[in-house]
Amino acid sequence: MRSASTEQPSSERPVRHAPPTGVARATPLAALSRVPWAEIQDSTGSAAAIPLLLNGIAWGDADTARAALEDLRRRICQYGFVVEQATAATVPFLWELAQLPHVTVRPQIIQLLKAIADARQWESTAAAYPKLLNHRENPVAWERAARQAVRARAGDLDRLLEEADTEVARATTELAHALAR
Repeated sequence: MRSASTEQPSSERPVRHAPPTGVARATPLAALSRVPWAEIQDSTGSAAAIPLLLNGIAWGDADTARAALEDLRRRICQYGFVVEQATAATVPFLWELAQLPHVTVRPQIIQLLKAIADARQWESTAAAYPKLLNHRENPVAWERAARQAVRARAGDLDRLLEEADTEVARATTELAHALAR
């Protein structure tokens, strides 16, 4: 039987080792838990299901990934509209997934990023009906935040443009043109 340690706790700070370079890339979607998904909205209500969909895209077979991406698209950018506040929070994870070679729906993810970057429907509607801007839940702000989230990672385009996968490279070229406007 072990006896309890009689050592006194040290007043020195513990030595913290920095994680090896590339750990974030080796563990995709590690930051999902930092987003309060249950507290933000997607087109269905609570965005709590978005992490499950992103994981389905990341780790699912081709059919699972395709179905998860379609469900995600309906929740965040339906008919070319940024539909709720969860869109901007989802964009960094889409960029992350677009760069992972094992993800089977990379061109479609990049096309979704382009649709978000192109979204201006709420802004156009607000130009005609300015009262829209006075609503507590402001879809124009969601749309702008989502577009900004896509633009914030535009530095990732170069790597994707060099892809051997021609579908990924083509979709990335279209996204690059959209971001250049």
